[in-house]
Amino acid sequence: MDPKWNEDQPIYRQLRDRVVAMILEGVLGDGDALPSVRNVAAEYRLNPLTVLKGYQELVDEGLVEKKRGRGMFVNDGARTQLLKDERERFLKKEWPQVRATIDRLGLDAQRLLEQPVKDAGGDDD
Repeated sequence: MDPKWNEDQPIYRQLRDRVVAMILEGVLGDGDALPSVRNVAAEYRLNPLTVLKGYQELVDEGLVEKKRGRGMFVNDGARTQLLKDERERFLKKEWPQVRATIDRLGLDAQRLLEQPVKDAGGDDD
């Protein structure tokens, strides 16, 4: 997990989003244990309650389950559900804006698809 936090969003929400990204990227799979609240809090110098709140959001969303005395684990099908939800969110919220930008700039969609994908961090090398 990236130790950098931004000011735009509460840390517990950023933590939740990072775990979601780990599930989507396959770093955490069905049945895998999440890093312990205590370890995450110590490693990133966070209040354990902040970590717990981020994890609780994942539990509330049905992506993770608590196993008393053992920790938190990724639910079966969590990645599939996240992919479905993320695709739907993209198509409803982001795609219309992307499409409008493509149209506004007069870009050719086929040419865009043929362009190599560049690192979002700005490292083109």
